[in-house]
Amino acid sequence: MADTVDLKRMLDESHVSDVLDELDRELVGLKPVKTRIREIASLLVVEKAREALGVTSAPPSLHMCFTGNPGTGKTTVAMRMAEILHRLGHVRKGHLVAVTRDDLVGQYIGHTAPKTKEVLKKAMGGVLFIDEAYYLYRPENERDYGQEAIEILMQVMENQREDLVVIFAGYKSRMDRFFESNPGLSSRVAHHIDFPDYSDGELLQIADRMVDGLGLQLAEGARKALAEYLSIRRKQPNFANARSLRNALDRARLRQARRLIEAGEVDAASLTTIEEADIRASRVFDAAPAAKDKEKAAC
Repeated sequence: MADTVDLKRMLDESHVSDVLDELDRELVGLKPVKTRIREIASLLVVEKAREALGVTSAPPSLHMCFTGNPGTGKTTVAMRMAEILHRLGHVRKGHLVAVTRDDLVGQYIGHTAPKTKEVLKKAMGGVLFIDEAYYLYRPENERDYGQEAIEILMQVMENQREDLVVIFAGYKSRMDRFFESNPGLSSRVAHHIDFPDYSDGELLQIADRMVDGLGLQLAEGARKALAEYLSIRRKQPNFANARSLRNALDRARLRQARRLIEAGEVDAASLTTIEEADIRASRVFDAAPAAKDKEKAAC
């Protein structure tokens, strides 16, 4: 048995750095999240080194909780986490199974256990991602079957944690209450990672990537209008970060298409450019004066 191991070589041979680099390319910002993912990857490399040297230690608990608003990259990071776990030998397959309450909880007696076990069977060897996990627990309804799903999850998380990682996700305040109500579940989740909202500048970077990926470009005026749009939109209900941005660009493309059809004859530049008018036609700008008047009235 060797006396030493080269950790850097182990990391290089696993090609985990490729996944981490891809994560950097895919997602703008999120520095605290990316740092934590790198730390977990390092933990797994060190664990492999202990095993290679015959050093006994308890396997790390890798169940996680991702908290944050919609559109902050939680699902994307979960997918990359599954790859990392697979490349470092922690799980056999490295696939991601994403579910919600409806996939786990049945509507009548005897229905929940088979549903939950079937999902766990599909996820085994990879990562189970449960979005809006707090909906599993509904204490106000005595006939709700969510608690049965939670108990099955807890058992599998404890007994098969070397071949399955469970990631719970949702709004931070609701996830905090969920774990407070389920201390047995909370004790099995070792890593809590908070996903911050994107700044306006970061969202503009994401917009540039999205538009480029579509083979399009933003005219200078369109980019300025989009920056204004984001400043207004984030103050309105149901803002979902990159998701809301993608929806805005999809609607801008619809307006661009209508404008081009009305124009009739067009060139290649016109076909690939989103103009300021395509952005400013959004109803979000109509709501802006009303919001300003409301702010003045509150002063």
